[in-house]
Amino acid sequence: MYSNVVITGIGISTSIGRGIEQFTDALQKGVSGITRDDEDGLGIAGRIQSFDYEDRLAGLNLPDAILLRSRKAGRRAPRSAQVSIITALEAWMQAFSGKEGYPSEEIDVIVAGHNIGQQYQYRMAEKFKEHPEYIPANYALHFMDTDHVGILSETLGIQGEGFTVGGASASGNVGIFQAYRHIKYGLCKACVVVGAMADLSPVELQAFRQTGALGGKRFAAEPEKACRPFDADREGFIYGQGSACLILESAKSAQERGIDVWGEIAGGAVCLDGNRLSNPSVSGEARAMKKALEEAGSRPENVEYVNAHATSSVIGDEVEVQALKEIFGSHAANVWVNATKSLTGHCLYAAGVVEAVATLIQMKNGFLHPNLNLKKTIDDECRFAGLTSRAEICHLVLTNAFGFGGINTSIVIKKF
Repeated sequence: MYSNVVITGIGISTSIGRGIEQFTDALQKGVSGITRDDEDGLGIAGRIQSFDYEDRLAGLNLPDAILLRSRKAGRRAPRSAQVSIITALEAWMQAFSGKEGYPSEEIDVIVAGHNIGQQYQYRMAEKFKEHPEYIPANYALHFMDTDHVGILSETLGIQGEGFTVGGASASGNVGIFQAYRHIKYGLCKACVVVGAMADLSPVELQAFRQTGALGGKRFAAEPEKACRPFDADREGFIYGQGSACLILESAKSAQERGIDVWGEIAGGAVCLDGNRLSNPSVSGEARAMKKALEEAGSRPENVEYVNAHATSSVIGDEVEVQALKEIFGSHAANVWVNATKSLTGHCLYAAGVVEAVATLIQMKNGFLHPNLNLKKTIDDECRFAGLTSRAEICHLVLTNAFGFGGINTSIVIKKF
């Protein structure tokens, strides 16, 4: 017998909020986290600003044992790993603080992302050129993505399975889907899935510029207007720093523990286009949504809202609109569509988890956040959320994430 899978803890760190309370407020108010800074090498981006690891730890009211482990594991870790720790701890305290938990061997951890610490490695390469002997020994651990797994397992005392998953910008949804399977098929009692912050260096950003994927050129003086999913004046994605965490367990176990539930992961899908390049596919994206709904035992006409992948890409947004119309047909006029990236920027590997958290918050609080900068829509048949938040109760939603290399994913979330 398979288990229903629910979310009992969520955590977040993005350019629009350090923690669930701030993030919720920013979603409701439609706050943009996109700024411009020519000194840090990022240009126009959604930055996590003023991040102080010790300060964030102090604000979480952690038990002494976890606080000590967090300091030991994270004190000298790269910034991306520190952000992962903070988001995981916020979710962990929701799911397990004051409640009976599970044996450490029955909790798994999945980190969504790959090539996570590029900025850290870039700085080390610069240091190596000048003084090779000054490279710290712990770089041998920190340059590996699996360092996140080790750090989180030590911090949270997890001794079940642990690994990283990669799927380019779909990594977050790939991680959620794997965690869902672990719970559904009884492989563990709880699973912590963290979307890791992609800490890009000037090298990766320049490569994205060279491909034409990165936007912002026409909005240098008004950076908050640069990220505009589904708008006719969009010109490319805006990099956003962000990390998020979900803790999944079975509905039965959560009810037995008397823990509050954010929502249910009802299904999901990952499917490929058979294409190594960056160009998206209408049929691939539609197939991911169709398979996810089939996995959830639902139909397109039951969907009330889609948190779209929508990166502000010139081609990508058009393709996703076509895929939405293909899967929903005439029902597309009834399905609300918004894009969290219009507020946060594109959080890359973490995007799927960041947007799952945004979706859960909207479902829990009965609202839809705005589509910032959506002045001239690229399609008149889809039902895009407006420029301000609106009250709306949604019971069944899709969250999409698509990655370079033809990786298509969709997750179905139900109100619980």
